[in-house]
Amino acid sequence: MITYDRLFVGGTWVEPSDPEPLDIPSPHDRSMIGRAVQARPADVDRAVAAARASFEQGVWRRTPPAERIAALRRFNALREENAEHVARLISLENGSAGWFTRAGQPGLTRQANAYLRAAEEFAWEEALVPSDPESPVRSVVRREAVGVVAAVIPWNSPFSSATSKIIPALLAGNSVVLKVSPENSLSMGFLAELLERVGLPEGVISVLPADRETSEYLVSHRDVDKIAFTGSTGAGRRIAAIAGEQLKRVSLELGGKSAAVILPDADIDRAVAGLKFGSLLNNGESCIAQTRVLAPRSRYEEVVAALKELVESLKVGDPSEPDTFIGPMIRPDQQERVRGYIRLGIEEGARLVTGGPQVPEGLEKGNYVTPTVFADVDNSMRIAQEEIFGPVLVVIAYDDEDDAVRIANDSEYGLSGGVWSADEEHALAVARRIRTGTVTVNGASVAFDGPFGGFKASGIGREYGAVGLGTHTEYKTITV
Repeated sequence: MITYDRLFVGGTWVEPSDPEPLDIPSPHDRSMIGRAVQARPADVDRAVAAARASFEQGVWRRTPPAERIAALRRFNALREENAEHVARLISLENGSAGWFTRAGQPGLTRQANAYLRAAEEFAWEEALVPSDPESPVRSVVRREAVGVVAAVIPWNSPFSSATSKIIPALLAGNSVVLKVSPENSLSMGFLAELLERVGLPEGVISVLPADRETSEYLVSHRDVDKIAFTGSTGAGRRIAAIAGEQLKRVSLELGGKSAAVILPDADIDRAVAGLKFGSLLNNGESCIAQTRVLAPRSRYEEVVAALKELVESLKVGDPSEPDTFIGPMIRPDQQERVRGYIRLGIEEGARLVTGGPQVPEGLEKGNYVTPTVFADVDNSMRIAQEEIFGPVLVVIAYDDEDDAVRIANDSEYGLSGGVWSADEEHALAVARRIRTGTVTVNGASVAFDGPFGGFKASGIGREYGAVGLGTHTEYKTITV
């Protein structure tokens, strides 16, 4: 049993305003794996006040960029040293299969290193070349910290979501209050321990597990200058409204319903092998999961049969077992949500190829869902339009390339997607036509140096690399 009976506020472990801890159950069998106190509005006030004081005093924001980079490099090294423990904690509390949490650790390193490289090359201050060389006026453009950043993250990939926000915010010289989901109190408690060991100045960083109401209190706080949020589109709309009313800076990484376009010349076996990871990563609880599979009518049944064979070959079960590919949903309500969508797909008239709403045999004590594939899906169906956030794939037929692009773009979301083809240049041409923030060709991995974020209802702003670092700064022009 892992226990956290204090909160990490401004770099120090303090007594919470509410000492009653929250029980953290295992998604696998619902046994108790830990207990952790949760932040309330009074704790938010304390964390924001510490962040505001540290920012106004300027100890961290006036620290030379090279020293800030060195501090975040120490943090990254500490996380790497503890990668196996981090992976185990996330599997324990989230139900994510061990293969996924372990495979994600090198990704965290690449993500951090991309930010660190960007910070080393960042134009923190540069002189403008005057348009009139004879003018006596000269200008300097600076990039300065925004102020107090409220970073609010979801439960599905806690370390990745946390570091994608706190690393660039801290590199830019901001003070940060990180609000994490109650379900992740254990892994995020360990994140706080690592941050404590880095030795940042007092007040610069807080880590608060808290419920939705306390989260709204944080983002509404008058002393917060920027909100960096990852989560549902519904919550993102609410945060955008608050930010607009108070003129806070805001970046939002929201939901997705991404399409994988399999072109007629694609190697079906290769494409389906890639979709094993592109569509079903993290038990399907991923905003970038390519859960709409678009197949040409000429090869439609071939794609459906290959996906059926793939999904039925995957082991569902205890996430700690090495051969498990899909673990449980994080909570019982999420389990019921996904099963409800499976029932809805049947009611909508889609063909149930494999799976169904039943809980896998022998796994009734946990939050398990049977991985499911639907065929004969019309893109207007709710199972094709709404984010299910579970291991449910829909296969949609298209007539020609224009039709495939039209279907891929016929969504309120625009976060991710993929194209599969034997001709990479042709696939690239198709990818250019898909209105999403990220498109992969033939299963390529995400490039952390490039910007990540969404079109349409999938968000505002970008993360990763130099662009992600820049979103945590303000421009200042000084004219002499």
